[in-house]
Amino acid sequence: MPKSDCPERNNRSEEQVSGAKVIAEALRTQDVKYMFGVVGIPVIEIAVAAQELGIKYIGMRNEQAACYAASAIGYLTGRPGACLVVSGPGLIHALGGMANANMNCWPLIVIGGSSEQSQETMGAFQEFPQVEACRLYSKFSVRPSSIEAIPSIIEKAVRSSIYGRPGTCYVDIPADFVNRQVNANSIKYVECCMPPPVSMAETSAVRMAASVIRNAKQPLLIIGKGAAYARAEASLRKLVEQCKLPFLPTPMGKGVVPDNHPNCVSAARSRALQFADVIVLFGARLNWILHFGLPPRYQADVKFIQVDICAEELGNNVRPAVTLLGDINAVTKQLLEEFDKAPWQYPLESTWWKTLREKMKSNEAASKELASKRSLPMNYYTVFYHVQEQLPRDCVLVSEGANTMDIGRTVLQNYLPRHRLDAGTFGTMGVGLGFAIAAAIVAKDRNPGQRVICVEGDSAFGFSGMEVETICRHNLPIILLVVNNNGIYQGVDTGTWKEMLNFGETATVAPPVCLLPNSHYEQVMTAFGGKGYFVQTPEELQKSLRQSLADTTKPSLINIMIEPQATRKAQDFHWLTRSHM
Repeated sequence: MPKSDCPERNNRSEEQVSGAKVIAEALRTQDVKYMFGVVGIPVIEIAVAAQELGIKYIGMRNEQAACYAASAIGYLTGRPGACLVVSGPGLIHALGGMANANMNCWPLIVIGGSSEQSQETMGAFQEFPQVEACRLYSKFSVRPSSIEAIPSIIEKAVRSSIYGRPGTCYVDIPADFVNRQVNANSIKYVECCMPPPVSMAETSAVRMAASVIRNAKQPLLIIGKGAAYARAEASLRKLVEQCKLPFLPTPMGKGVVPDNHPNCVSAARSRALQFADVIVLFGARLNWILHFGLPPRYQADVKFIQVDICAEELGNNVRPAVTLLGDINAVTKQLLEEFDKAPWQYPLESTWWKTLREKMKSNEAASKELASKRSLPMNYYTVFYHVQEQLPRDCVLVSEGANTMDIGRTVLQNYLPRHRLDAGTFGTMGVGLGFAIAAAIVAKDRNPGQRVICVEGDSAFGFSGMEVETICRHNLPIILLVVNNNGIYQGVDTGTWKEMLNFGETATVAPPVCLLPNSHYEQVMTAFGGKGYFVQTPEELQKSLRQSLADTTKPSLINIMIEPQATRKAQDFHWLTRSHM
């Protein structure tokens, strides 16, 4: 048939589509629902195209925070969030979020604009070796050779981010691709990648693990955030209750089995680690958080059973008694099958249980004594006990800061999985507001009315404080608690600060750990239309938190003044080798 005889077919064959729309459509096809970023040349049109296709785009104030938010989406939903950044410095700012996601094993897709192909090596605007730089921080880093290649590249990036050990993937987009028009018929979108395959451990290894557990005199289960990501909460709770085993959650493993479960021994953490003779690790790594699995935190002859999705993790730092390679949920069900065949329970009247309960009781009493102190300024324990009294059971807790986070995790309870986000494996400060924004965006879609409580140290808040504007712009149901001790780790009061600055003729003495005393961080929130509170007493804290929880129409920030020299109760062991401050 002559070309002019079929105008409808001619129109279809001549339809043009931009690179920006191809990127957005490819992301939507792969079920990427959320995008965070800071737009500028050359990526503005990508954000617009994403919004037109129904992808939620949340504009942030800093690329690091945008990347932290996108990575938290991956952890909370199991599907990667996208982070959109401009070339050069924009991407470099996002590297912190990429590294954090990779270390936490969370799926993340970063889309970075870059200089035009025709200007490579010429000193183009913000030219930088982005693909090479991102290889250090990601599982997969690539620049598509053409607009037509974008759908298959994005499918592979999404698939790589969620298969095996999850992590970061980077896709580089040359500036000239964004607005270039190509024939729509030349674009072949790739069907959405399948969910990750579920792998199971060898049957013989599962039998051996069950045998080692049965013969343990002082067993302990450690539940990590890998178990939370694997949605293993039902099977792990059944294992804990069926076998009557004590368990200890890692910081983001909290809530997989509720913190208030009678078998949770968090309050006797040091004792449990130091004297257990068999430890089963469910999606928890023997890194710094668990003291590498080495003495003096552990017995020299302790037997480790490692359950992990990543083969390379098995045997790190210790020689395990048994290794179970596979999906945490699937492997836990395999263990349950073994205990169903020959039912077994660890005796609750054992000396081990008695030892753990006694230590829990004494540690809880020490914490309550600190919390009961009525002197002002308040200490951490007083603050957190009053906060815990009012927290909604289903709230998402976000926390960062040194003492704020470490003490907070011992007092603030989690009852549901994936409801706690903190500095994580990389110990990253600055994650708090990005994480909170991600959690609130997900809550709006999945659980309207759910509150997000973000507990920050004053130093930690400073890393991403301008994201308060993002919170207010999107009117997110977030309550920020800034636990303010005037410094990093510890600060000084106003009188001491003035004395230091007036000392000598130069008046320049300001210790590195000190921040300006009594800073009114709550005014950052009120500047953008939210509610701000400055509190100094338990009564003011209770009232402001009650009002903030009752008001679902505005976000709020409660600036809580505490004793500048406040610290945690005495520890048997430090998390890290610390300075002699």
